[in-house]
Amino acid sequence: MVSDRAVPDWLNKGDNAWQMMASTLIGIQSMPGLVVLYGSIVKKKWAVNSAFMALYSFASSLIIWVLLGFRMAFGERLLPFWGKAGPALSQDYLVRRAIIPATTHYYHNGTVETPTVEPFYPQAALVLFHFMYAAITLILLAGSVLGRMNIKAWMVFSPLWLLFSYTVGAFSMWGGGFLYHWGVIDYSGGYVIHLSSGIAGFTAAYWVGPRIKSDRERFSPNNVLLMIVGAGLLWLGWSGFNGGAPYAANIIAPIAVLNTHICAATSLLMWTCLDVVFFSKPSVIGAIQGMMTGLVCITPAAGLVHSWAAVVMGLFSGSIPWFTMMILHKKSSLLQKVDDTLAVFHTHAVAGLLGGILTGILAHPQLASIELPVSGTMGFAYGGDFTQIYKQIIGALFIVVWNIFSTTALLIAIGWFIPLRMPDDQLMIGDDAAHGEEAYALWGDGEKFDVMRHETIPHASRGNDDAQVQLNNIAARGVTIQL
Repeated sequence: MVSDRAVPDWLNKGDNAWQMMASTLIGIQSMPGLVVLYGSIVKKKWAVNSAFMALYSFASSLIIWVLLGFRMAFGERLLPFWGKAGPALSQDYLVRRAIIPATTHYYHNGTVETPTVEPFYPQAALVLFHFMYAAITLILLAGSVLGRMNIKAWMVFSPLWLLFSYTVGAFSMWGGGFLYHWGVIDYSGGYVIHLSSGIAGFTAAYWVGPRIKSDRERFSPNNVLLMIVGAGLLWLGWSGFNGGAPYAANIIAPIAVLNTHICAATSLLMWTCLDVVFFSKPSVIGAIQGMMTGLVCITPAAGLVHSWAAVVMGLFSGSIPWFTMMILHKKSSLLQKVDDTLAVFHTHAVAGLLGGILTGILAHPQLASIELPVSGTMGFAYGGDFTQIYKQIIGALFIVVWNIFSTTALLIAIGWFIPLRMPDDQLMIGDDAAHGEEAYALWGDGEKFDVMRHETIPHASRGNDDAQVQLNNIAARGVTIQL
């Protein structure tokens, strides 16, 4: 029998269950979604390192989040853009009813500026849900520096970036900061997660430096089928990403989920069609990139727009990031100079900014009145003026500037103690140099092939044909394929 103390009057079991399910879906996007995607979309020699960067970030961000990060993002107000640091670990804190924002904001005349939201579940569900957001932001950022960043530098950088960059955007936009009260719209992370990870990733790629020349010229996926599996987990997990943002299993949640899939599908098809028109054949990587830009673009608007608007946003997200990646990138000296491994700048920063601007145009007033804290919020297309678009631009500028500043400061400071980039001789090797491990066993029972250990080579003189044949056979059996 369930104790009455375990089900207080304010607890809604449906909302509580959905929020935990949404959290799990977002977690699956990272673990195993992005772990599998990163491990398969890179060269074979970087499969272990790329997957491990995602794995490590997921674990380290959770500890930092419950020790300090959650309350810096959603706690009591310290500054207009930052909350007071503190742990989210005690029973008294976690079992009480959740509330956002933690600090009530008043006008000068003493009236409440924006009402607080009190979901019908405990604070623990909110801590868990927003941890999943924070973790995936870090993992997305990692996509910009795959294939050369010193793993020790990443181990230091990732939790510090969560504390000093992510929490600022989250508090400002969601936790009761100045952008929250001003009415900037970011339904579920177009700015806080995607714009920030894209800009921070691009900045990090600049400071870490490029991959070696051979990796930049050819960086083919080592397993296309697994790459599609990882992308599929990411796509389906987005149901929780956008469906959990209303903090309830209400009428907004299914609208957000439906719009998410409509926009992603439209964007994927648009990107694929452009590939066929301009390059004569569809690209699997291109389709995944189109899927990603659609998911990112709809995120700031998912529960706030009609489904026809999701189609429109999908057309834009499948074409504008395609143009910046395929055309503009090749003509820009800055974009050419910075080695953004997985083009996170285009798929997340460009698509996130695009989604934020389109939200300022297409946000429906009725849906906005249900979900948003600032009354009267609506898109330009529904009779509003340019005010909301202006707010969206200012909100984006704040996220961009803060992420450039914080990412730069952290990497410069870390660089004084730990090299940010692996040396070239280790970059030639990859996983074995970074971890002493390789992704695939291509000989024997997984051990590395050692010619001197497994064969005794006869003295190879110029006239010793048998020795040369034996040497060739050994080389053939011990070959390691570098994709």
